[in-house]
Amino acid sequence: MKTRFFVSIYLLFSCFILQAQKEERLDSLLNVYENQPDGIEKIETLDQLYYGTLHLRKPEDVLPYVKEQFQLSKTFNYKKGEGDALFNYGNYYRRIYAFDSAHYYFERSASIWEELDDNEGRFKTFNGLAKIEQLQGNFTKSLELYEKVMQTAKNMKSGIRIAETNREIATIYMDKASYEIGIKYMLNGLRGLDSLKKPYLEKRADMLVGVGRIESLRGNDGAALPQLMEGLKIFEKQKNHLWQCITHTEIGYAYLGLDKIDKSIEHFNKSLEISISSGRKGFEAICYHNLGLANRKKGNLVLAEDFLTKSIALGKTTANNNVSSYNELGSLFLEKNQMADAIKNHTRAIHLADSIQSLAELKDGYEGRSLAYEKNGQFKEALEDKKHFINLNDSIFNTTKSQQIEELRTIYETEKKEQQIVLLEQEAKVSHLQKMLLGSGLGLSVLVFGFGFYGIRQKLKRNKAEREKLDVELAFKKKELTTHALHLAKKNEVLEGLKQKAKELKEGETSKNGYQQLIRTINFDLQDDDNWKNFSRYFEQVHKDFNSNVKAKFPEITSNELRLLALLKMNLSSKEIANILNISQEGIKKARYRLRKKLNITTEDSLQDLVLSL
Repeated sequence: MKTRFFVSIYLLFSCFILQAQKEERLDSLLNVYENQPDGIEKIETLDQLYYGTLHLRKPEDVLPYVKEQFQLSKTFNYKKGEGDALFNYGNYYRRIYAFDSAHYYFERSASIWEELDDNEGRFKTFNGLAKIEQLQGNFTKSLELYEKVMQTAKNMKSGIRIAETNREIATIYMDKASYEIGIKYMLNGLRGLDSLKKPYLEKRADMLVGVGRIESLRGNDGAALPQLMEGLKIFEKQKNHLWQCITHTEIGYAYLGLDKIDKSIEHFNKSLEISISSGRKGFEAICYHNLGLANRKKGNLVLAEDFLTKSIALGKTTANNNVSSYNELGSLFLEKNQMADAIKNHTRAIHLADSIQSLAELKDGYEGRSLAYEKNGQFKEALEDKKHFINLNDSIFNTTKSQQIEELRTIYETEKKEQQIVLLEQEAKVSHLQKMLLGSGLGLSVLVFGFGFYGIRQKLKRNKAEREKLDVELAFKKKELTTHALHLAKKNEVLEGLKQKAKELKEGETSKNGYQQLIRTINFDLQDDDNWKNFSRYFEQVHKDFNSNVKAKFPEITSNELRLLALLKMNLSSKEIANILNISQEGIKKARYRLRKKLNITTEDSLQDLVLSL
């Protein structure tokens, strides 16, 4: 208890010192500002005042400075100041979650940076726009914007900005639960930092924590802890209390994953102490949620309820935090056999999760409420919620599996090509060294070296061009394959409709010969093998050796079953497959059942997973 008391006093004292230093700098800026004549220097001081006030005062306190910064910039026709002011407006609105206003001001700022050809302004504004999309869950749009951010960083030849952008992209893939790609980008960021002369310790610690977070999310909590601990040491040395708070939280989650609940609670408490001492209510709400979760798992239900209630009271502006806390409270009341309270809290979680499209929380909400309904004797409601839970669980599982398999394939192919280029570069370095040694004092050797080096450079260029060409060709072939499959589905659907229409008109026809001829023509088109030949050709170009692998593993597979496997490989729906194969959806179910039997797949195993792995 004494040690914990000492730690609390130390943290409070450290925070007060840091706060005092920032206040002193802000006072100094205010003094400069008040004694400055209107002009460009004052505009730049207003920009610094904006950032100083943003981190020490209420968000709205920055608005007078931004307004004056913008007006003075217009008066003195100082375009850079105008662009900075518009960006500052956008940044203010982003921080208060007014995304439409933030987007408006960022766009206006971006147009000025284009006019000035200012990469510094482009970089921060594209970053702002990308963060807005990320916060709203528009991950595809956010990644597109980060491509612009990355290109701008490369144009600036700024290693630190490239490293930071890799880190930001990694966080998006974390949000998408694409952890393999996320960790790849985070490690790229770390490697980028290692190549710089300046150590950038805090940014390194940030990325180490990022790697630890991803490992923990992947379920590798043991591997996460060393990274997190290394990051924490740097933040403690740098006296960065905000990131100490975040890192303690991540360490707490890792220990929770390892069922070391007391260690988990210890780090969640440290995070809470820092949050309270620095006045960060948002972090405080998260800490209470985490302590509620850990104490519920430990069996301290009264304490857990108190923490979760505090979390909800503080986190009303953060729906994503509250939805988790409501689900936790629901589970807690279920353990306490208070079914009405369990149902009420899971219902709140379901409504919130649905409003923000959080499928994972929605799934947990339906599962928890189903259990509560069942215990309460409301079996009809329990069954309905169980159905929702199963559908969501299957959807999340299938989506995640498909993403992981596709991501692993992409990473494998990319790294394979990158290794080929690395080998060529190593060959070039060896060749360069040999020629330097052999060419000492010999003009002819220098000439040979020149031609040899030029040849290797050309080979590298050709290899890069070939890689880009292969990527483009693969993307095009995928589009061709999908288009062809959908064309087959649509054509068969239309022809089947015509066939049914012809049957309806049969009784009104004066001559049955015309009707029979129409039916024969449609049947012939439905069974036309040329379409399948074209489809098979496209399919083999995208999924090389798939057919041969299937036949090698399962020699008894028929041609019709091979067609079904190919369509399953493309992740098409049962309706689309039924249209393509010109059979009913019930027929598809039977075909899948027979296929499972032939492939000796148990009821617990997934046919889709087997097909995707072939």
